[in-house]
Amino acid sequence: MSNPRGKVRELPFEQPDARIPIYTEDFAADPHAAYARMREPFGSLAPIWLAPDVPATLVIGYWTALKILHDPEHFPADPRAWQRDIPPQCPVLPMMQWRPNALRSSGTEHARYRSATVEALARVDLYRTHKVVERIAVALVGEFCGRGRADLISDFASPLVFAVIGELIGCDSDISARATTGMAMIFDSTADAAEGNRLMVEALAELVRRKRARPGEDITSWLLAHPSALTDEEAVHQLVTLYGAASEPLTNLIVNTLSWMLTHPDFGGEVVGGGLSTRDALTHVLFRDPPIANFCMSYPRQPQLVDGVWVPAHRPVVISLAACNNDPAVVGGNIRGNESHLGLGAGPHRCPARMLAELIAGEAIDQLLDALPEMMPALPHERLRWRPGPFHRALEELPVVFTPVAPLSVPTR
Repeated sequence: MSNPRGKVRELPFEQPDARIPIYTEDFAADPHAAYARMREPFGSLAPIWLAPDVPATLVIGYWTALKILHDPEHFPADPRAWQRDIPPQCPVLPMMQWRPNALRSSGTEHARYRSATVEALARVDLYRTHKVVERIAVALVGEFCGRGRADLISDFASPLVFAVIGELIGCDSDISARATTGMAMIFDSTADAAEGNRLMVEALAELVRRKRARPGEDITSWLLAHPSALTDEEAVHQLVTLYGAASEPLTNLIVNTLSWMLTHPDFGGEVVGGGLSTRDALTHVLFRDPPIANFCMSYPRQPQLVDGVWVPAHRPVVISLAACNNDPAVVGGNIRGNESHLGLGAGPHRCPARMLAELIAGEAIDQLLDALPEMMPALPHERLRWRPGPFHRALEELPVVFTPVAPLSVPTR
């Protein structure tokens, strides 16, 4: 990780004016331009503000990110030393705070938590999930296909993910609504994030209580039955990770892929015409515009020398998945079928639900395109607005227009 023959330098971590805020509307409007401006003065590591008065190091070099993601010994995921000095109402704390789950643990605890999650996910019936997505997607399209216009977020992607994930984890609609609302508040990293965290945790705790009493064929019940003997609190926070990965990021993966297709007609035409598979379209977006742009936080216990730069101890190191995928050192060539992107992380904390996420997103997009292959954007690309926030890449809306059509028959279960 160190560069003994290179010049050791200090990044201006203690100079507030040098830090770039990544939580603003300006940053959200064109993050790739911001990443490009970071590279010349800073190289692979840039000093940023995650929120007001929350400094961090952003990794924008692909190879540097891979080294860090595969080195949990020097870059552990446990944030407890950092968060001791963070006020409870800090807007990014709910996204970053310690929880008894795999995402925020290291060593034996990480292995225990991750094994429970991986084995629960492995029990999901992918064929049945395919049919669930088809049924929900067709029903949703049927609600708006006759009016000739829709917002593909509020009318399609968001309620679809809400319903599918609810079925997979065994959520009743009342719990799912509260958990979804809470998670959206956390991702936006506003003053309401702490309240969002409370809503989400309370909703998922109620789900765990219900499944302890009446287990079913669902991810929550399988987590509770795992030999690792998770406590109720631990089960809740495994679900926080799963719900967090499934709600906002999965919705945004569907939406960002549709947006790319609508704003790049040649690309979209290839997908509609069958020249490019939906999975290749998803991979393209995971490279170019991943739904989680900056994440995979770690917290060095001692100062670390990285690419000739001293990175401070107990201060977040954040991987810019978006910037690293578009690092000039690696970008270029045909990325179709290329799985080297960091859109779903890497190393011991790599997303364990990748296959499931791609199945849900791909089937949702296929069903929409089958019903409305000639839909067009209702707004020019430059008028689309991106929600500010340091972690996600999320549109506020994606309006489309199309020739009204009759609804398809909703498949039976």
